[in-house]
Amino acid sequence: MAAELPTSLAANPRLSTWISLNEPGRITVRVGKVELGQGILTALAQIVAEELDVDLSRVTIRSASTAYGPAEGSTTGSLSIAHSGAALRQVCAEVRALLLAASAAKLGRAADGFDVRDGEICDSRGHVLLSYWDVADDVNLDRDAVGSAAPKAPPEMVGPTPLRLDLPDKVFGRPRFVHDLALPGQVFGRVVRPPSRGATLVTVSDGGLDEPDVLAVVRDGSFLGVVAAREEAAVRAASTLARAARWRECETLPHDAELPEWLRGAPSVDTDIGGPPSPDVAASVVDTLRAHYFRPYIAHASVAPSCGIAQWQKGAVTVWSHTQNVHGLRAAIAQALGIAHADVVVHHVEGAGCYGHNAADDAAFDAVLLARAVAGRPVQVVWSREDELAWAPFGPATLVELTAGIGPDGTVRTWRHEVWSNGHTARPGYAGLSGLLATSDLADGEPPEPAADPPLSRGGGSLRNADPGYAFPSRHLVGHRVLEMPLRTSALRSLGAFTNVFAIESFVDELAVRSGADPVEYRLRHLADERARAVVERARQVAGWEERLDGESRGRGIGFARYKGTSGYCAVVADVEAVHEVRVRRLVVVADVGRIVSADGVANQLEGGAVQAASWTLLERVRFDRGTVTSTDWETYPILRFSAIPTVKVDLVSRPDRPSVGAGEIAQGPTAAAIANAVYDALGVRVRELPLTPERIVAAIAE
Repeated sequence: MAAELPTSLAANPRLSTWISLNEPGRITVRVGKVELGQGILTALAQIVAEELDVDLSRVTIRSASTAYGPAEGSTTGSLSIAHSGAALRQVCAEVRALLLAASAAKLGRAADGFDVRDGEICDSRGHVLLSYWDVADDVNLDRDAVGSAAPKAPPEMVGPTPLRLDLPDKVFGRPRFVHDLALPGQVFGRVVRPPSRGATLVTVSDGGLDEPDVLAVVRDGSFLGVVAAREEAAVRAASTLARAARWRECETLPHDAELPEWLRGAPSVDTDIGGPPSPDVAASVVDTLRAHYFRPYIAHASVAPSCGIAQWQKGAVTVWSHTQNVHGLRAAIAQALGIAHADVVVHHVEGAGCYGHNAADDAAFDAVLLARAVAGRPVQVVWSREDELAWAPFGPATLVELTAGIGPDGTVRTWRHEVWSNGHTARPGYAGLSGLLATSDLADGEPPEPAADPPLSRGGGSLRNADPGYAFPSRHLVGHRVLEMPLRTSALRSLGAFTNVFAIESFVDELAVRSGADPVEYRLRHLADERARAVVERARQVAGWEERLDGESRGRGIGFARYKGTSGYCAVVADVEAVHEVRVRRLVVVADVGRIVSADGVANQLEGGAVQAASWTLLERVRFDRGTVTSTDWETYPILRFSAIPTVKVDLVSRPDRPSVGAGEIAQGPTAAAIANAVYDALGVRVRELPLTPERIVAAIAE
């Protein structure tokens, strides 16, 4: 009986879409997921090599493109292994079966008597009979997968991790990124940004331009840019245009310091899940605890700014971008310009990692608009650091209020979680949204629509991980997706899970303190899921939880969550020192992500996620006045420096019998909560607003 096809394969069932053996000795693989620095292409190549019994060096993975390969949507949500990996396992199982059947027909032997060693088909004594490529022409891959061939059973132990395919170029500084592309005839563009949110361009004069290399000045409504033969000329010309431009401005932003109150009072679309407790549960409550937690707007803060390249030829445009969704960007460009999808081709080229909807798509669309003025020539647009920190989409500011009813034995009887936040997704093409910054500046443009939230069936946005995952008798979740969007918001790594888990796990610690219980024991008391319990208990063991830290102002805390309630389990223990500032000395990260494809890849994702979460927790906050963002460089928007990065120890719970799930977003919330709980352990003060700066700690002490 044929098995049900994995999600991505069901949407793209043709085998030849995924794989080909046209080049002797090589296997070419096409996927719709993209490399963001997370090592996903190496992991997917491993799956192919494992299922087809070939050496990894024979596998070539082509970057995602609308011109070829499967359409797999965005590379988001820690779903690449679960979706693309599962699809490739099934594809390779079916291709392997077809190749063996063709070999059997050619040799006049039974296919079940063959072994395969690095693509060579051998008999039971190890004699080479044929290779895959000897019979490749006899196999027609222009057919749909049917689910009839079973992928290999998972090994009991994870094998050695190969070297990342993308790292040699990056380590040795070889051209690899979209910024490095030098296409024939390439020229350079720059865009002049408005001085504030909602500003309208009134007049601009290009009479002051004294740049012989300037090829075009482009104005469309309030969109203003320049194209030049040399990059430095484009930069100078854009500065000249900025000085010559006159804008109509108004104050559109709320007071930075009053964001929690502003969120609570703004109009919203509401979601209500669960409800008040039953009378018998309510009657068992003898005490009630309530607290609120807050995260400000935070930026992607990619180390390299965004870049895009576009070229118009015969009414069609080709785009090179580090977008996370080539098909979504294609659809958004076609919609914005009123042209057919077939007239837009988008190729993915690696850029700075962002793990969310940063300005990659915006830079690509800037290039598209400027390239129309110099048809036939590719135009490269690179954003400035100031533009990146001020104009890329942000992770939304979020307010969470928690209320718990406590029973006579100190356990939680009732739980209420209420969250206020802008939406977490405004990616190009999502829910009909443009998702492109420049569209609202064009003459016929409109203000951006408020960001949407994915449905809870796909992980949710504002309510992601709002369900605490503990066995509380009564849970009531309320979400308010705020419809006024003073700053553009969209997806940032883990979406609402970061703030929700920070709030939940901080609150659970407060409940443990109130009941006089050890924080780990208190969690275990409320956890029924055996995999969750195993991760928490393993974290206690690996971190040496019972061993007290020496010295004053040092503390230890824990945070735990199962990402989205359906994905990977993660527990983090943080050791901090809080004297003049909070310094995270050590993070112990324990995770269960089901079947592990690449242990090194999983560890890298967990380490990177924990370090980024530490930066969000300790330092990061978008600042603005009534007109615009003011945190536009590394001084005003600091991120964690190398000298402050803690030791990170990763421990993986192997579950070869369980489906693989992603690791890229499971550590963020637990890390924030572990750090906040460690600060309480060190200082005896609870800080509920991020980031955990010295000023916030002093204010909390003074309360």
